[in-house]
Amino acid sequence: MSLTQGLKSPRTPLRRFLDREVSAGTRRVLAAYREMLPYTPVLLPGDGVGFEAGTVGTAIDQRLRLAFTAMAPLDVASLAGIARCQAVARARRGRGRGDPTWSALSELGMQLVEEIAASVVELRLDARCLPILRSDEDEERLARRLLCAAWYALNFRNPFAFPDTPLFQAVAESPRRFSFERLLAVPTPALVDDVLRQLRAAENGPLAGLRRQVPVATCVGGPTFDGSVDVTADADLIADGLLIDFKSTRNVHEFPKATVLQLLGYALLDYSDHYQIDAVGVYLTRAAALVAWPLEEYLAMLGTRHRDLTELRVAFAELLSQPTWQADFDPEPDQLDDVEQTLAKLAPPIPDDCCRVCAQPLSESAVAAGRRLYCSRFCGRRAQTLRNHGWL
Repeated sequence: MSLTQGLKSPRTPLRRFLDREVSAGTRRVLAAYREMLPYTPVLLPGDGVGFEAGTVGTAIDQRLRLAFTAMAPLDVASLAGIARCQAVARARRGRGRGDPTWSALSELGMQLVEEIAASVVELRLDARCLPILRSDEDEERLARRLLCAAWYALNFRNPFAFPDTPLFQAVAESPRRFSFERLLAVPTPALVDDVLRQLRAAENGPLAGLRRQVPVATCVGGPTFDGSVDVTADADLIADGLLIDFKSTRNVHEFPKATVLQLLGYALLDYSDHYQIDAVGVYLTRAAALVAWPLEEYLAMLGTRHRDLTELRVAFAELLSQPTWQADFDPEPDQLDDVEQTLAKLAPPIPDDCCRVCAQPLSESAVAAGRRLYCSRFCGRRAQTLRNHGWL
């Protein structure tokens, strides 16, 4: 199962659970986000980036993680993509028809892992006594390596698209003579420059300030959670209790509902409170802007039905561990009854003296004013929306 996959469709049990829990919707969070967003120029992708903007995003995400902690030189998705190349190469050799392209990709991927790990140690990327940036030559070479790693990550996330990448196509042209230096030449100057511009912006922005404040020991790059055994989910960074998701979007004024719920989902997946997450937010790499909230404030803005974080995590864990259906997929017709029963079971109990929408206790003034069902005008208006969707 995948957290991001489960958030795409409003019909998945995962999405329905979260939609019901955030009784206030996401408009309050969006309004707060736009108010906190600084007026800074946005670094647009240059000519020649085109459809590879996602590749650049993956590369800059990993480079920024390494500025905080070098414990994981390469992200989980890239490692999994390389492992898939190895598996495909072995399977084809086992059938008696070895494929030189997949064999070359496998060998180059393993060398890439070694080279990136060596660079991270040599350059001391997470050393707080040094700035984020290294020399232009070192950063360009590292950017090329991370861009290649990003193509391997795509092989894990979307294997069907991997053969269309510049990496695969370049290796396929002459797999038996393809060297590691040729691998590093595959990323175009436009892609490298796009990574480096965002990195330079980070050096002069709030992320660099945060890096100076938090010790290396309190940082985790690409963290996975207790709940990652139930649903695939790895955030970008946790820095001393602050969970940050890096976003390389150019549309910085948008804060999609999926992103709002993704931050909530990450916090809920830490079932045992291992990371002691006390704040969540996003870092916009193209605007060098960090927007974050204390976790309790974030939950309050979403109106999480007066359940505390521990209760929410218990309910979320039960939802994700159902044996007969997957919470991130639209249920099949024969699964609908079971899904409805589970969602009903996990619904928060609302006492008679509490608001029907947010489950907050009704004040004496609300009762005196005749609002015996809702604690505020906002909840009274929100009730019809929840009812229309079957969440109330």
